[in-house]
Amino acid sequence: MTAAAHRLTRLLAPRHIALYGGESASEAVRQCRAVGYEGELWPVHPRREHIEGLPCRRSTAELPVAPDAAFLAVPGEATVGILAELAGRGAGGAVCHASGFAEDGPRGAALEDALRAAAGDMPVIGPNCIGVLNYLDGTALWADQHGGTRTDSGVAVITQSGNIGQNLTMQRRALPLAYVITAGNSAVTGTPQLIEALLEDPRVTAIGLHLEGIADVVGFARAALSALRRGVPVVALKTGSSKLGAQTTMSHTSSLAGSDVLCDALFRRTGVARVAEIGTFVETLKLLHVHGPLSGGTDPAGPARITSASCSGGEAALLADTAQQHGVELPPLQEQSAVRLREVLGEHVHVRNPLDYHTYIWGDLAAQRECFTALLGTDCDMNLLLLDMPRADRCESSAWNTTLDAYAAAQRRTGAPACVVGSLPEGVPEPVAQRLLSEGIAPMQGLADCIRAIAAAHRIGAAQRLAEPVPPRGPIPGQAGRGVEVLDEHAGKRELTAYGLPVPNGVVAAPGEAAQAARGLGFPVVAKALAADLPHKSEAGGVRLGLADEAAVQDAVSAMAGLADRFLIERMVPDAIAEILVGVHHDPVFGPALTLGAGGVLVELVRDTATLLLPTTEGEIEAALASLRVWSLLRGFRGRPAGDVRAAVDAVQAVAAYVQDHPEVTELDVNPLLVLPEGQGAVAADVLISRVHPGDRNDGHEGNHGNDGEEHHGPGTAGRTRRRTGDHAGPPQSQRH
Repeated sequence: MTAAAHRLTRLLAPRHIALYGGESASEAVRQCRAVGYEGELWPVHPRREHIEGLPCRRSTAELPVAPDAAFLAVPGEATVGILAELAGRGAGGAVCHASGFAEDGPRGAALEDALRAAAGDMPVIGPNCIGVLNYLDGTALWADQHGGTRTDSGVAVITQSGNIGQNLTMQRRALPLAYVITAGNSAVTGTPQLIEALLEDPRVTAIGLHLEGIADVVGFARAALSALRRGVPVVALKTGSSKLGAQTTMSHTSSLAGSDVLCDALFRRTGVARVAEIGTFVETLKLLHVHGPLSGGTDPAGPARITSASCSGGEAALLADTAQQHGVELPPLQEQSAVRLREVLGEHVHVRNPLDYHTYIWGDLAAQRECFTALLGTDCDMNLLLLDMPRADRCESSAWNTTLDAYAAAQRRTGAPACVVGSLPEGVPEPVAQRLLSEGIAPMQGLADCIRAIAAAHRIGAAQRLAEPVPPRGPIPGQAGRGVEVLDEHAGKRELTAYGLPVPNGVVAAPGEAAQAARGLGFPVVAKALAADLPHKSEAGGVRLGLADEAAVQDAVSAMAGLADRFLIERMVPDAIAEILVGVHHDPVFGPALTLGAGGVLVELVRDTATLLLPTTEGEIEAALASLRVWSLLRGFRGRPAGDVRAAVDAVQAVAAYVQDHPEVTELDVNPLLVLPEGQGAVAADVLISRVHPGDRNDGHEGNHGNDGEEHHGPGTAGRTRRRTGDHAGPPQSQRH
């Protein structure tokens, strides 16, 4: 463990705590006592004699030793001075409760800068936070009430919202909380450092994150991948959809891959399961606490597979519909299980999954136990008993308790992963939920949240089964604010052909030479106005397609004379199976991101896209393509030939390799990439590249400009298959941007 990690561990599980301030410090003392804190509490106040019966020290200098933790509930300016004193004494760390920092405008941001400088390398949680709760060791660096209790193991929650953290402590869903950390502004110690510290505690069964933004993408990826390797599942509730940085609209890609899309890409890469609702967040953490990530059963590559039992056909249908909506499968029962179920349930019950076992065996402990044992022996990822308990204040529940007893006995006999789910959250009251937890059965409250939790746990399990993910590159320092140059299409294609991206046969010509150039290429051709300040040529009238003779070429060039004085004449490419967008843009927070989608002129209207962070892998690229609706065309739709998927993946890899070697690239579009029939390749019909202007670069990397010749045929790079792509005529919708 590093020195920094050791100090953070001291802060989270302190032997002694110094408390600064008035009423908020008093509340923290009361909460420490309520949660059973057994260490020493040292109030510090310049005027008071006692706080909550404890003698006050006048200053940091009077503390007997450097405290493991300090709770600061004093104004912002005083906070900065005390932090400097604590850091100088070698304290473990501090929780800063005060607000009025970066969330409060320029003056507050300057004060937060001073806070960082004062802290140095000492961990600091906050400012602008409620505090930290440790229910494992009994610590409450916390300035308000909370609803949690001590536990031997449980989930840790890091939240950027104090209210959400406090609300989670009040949940009545039997979720055992190990830690609740309200990170506030995260001025010094961020979520990545907190995750890494929590991973050092073997009592933490899962980590839940509420995030309003991700400031340190590389650090987050490092911590999340560490959790993935250690088998500690991470769940994220990400709120907010505003862009993390100003993006130009020059390329299609920038408008398609906003910050929320990039968050999803980061979570997928690092095995973090994202959920959308607070109820799902709680239920997913609870399921993971009991069962951990789901293993994948007999089909690790497929969807989560479950069984379900209830005594109602309506409930069974509701569950089946919910499972289908969230990609969870209810497979047919194995024959051995089906035979046993028929023996137990009789001829009047139709045996299938989901199982409506009717009420013939209601209240019969032995028969229900045999029924559930047969169902739990089917080797699925999860087994559900759908059961809503009656109101304890108005009803008698002995028959329902018999069903719970039978299900628990079946689970003990089979060892199968099991949960009891109420169709409504209140259908599994807290005492029942606590009982189920003690039995090793997950008490799930709310049918939809339960199914979403199973899908999330399965995604984490799938990520753990994959090869080690490639960490994302993150942002390139210093790109923001530099001048940008835009390459014309010909120059952009020259750059990418050096990396093996096939392009159509083409020639750059002056207006008077265009017809002759076209004759040399062979008709039909496309003529494009060539100018760096004309990124979207189609919209400006700078593209003419399907030109069948010299006269047509000359007329087209004359009509576009006001747009450029140079023209790119290219041979048309026929028989495209699909048009794909391959785009890269550099996000100021996430770094380079690759977007794949349905391409052509309707790309932003269709919005059929998938985004990956760079660098990426061949497997991720193919999986991203397979997630698109256009994938049906690539695989052969209604008797049409399949596309050359291998060539499409190679083309995307060529683009990714180019961007990896050229950090000065800010945006890149290949639109469309024409995917030809299987075995015939893929061709980049149009290319747009913008990059930091050479005069503004400070990394000494000027880029690879490839072949300087006017005619280009897409030279390959080592290890990439070359395909002949230029000898075709094509439909009029091809080769436009």
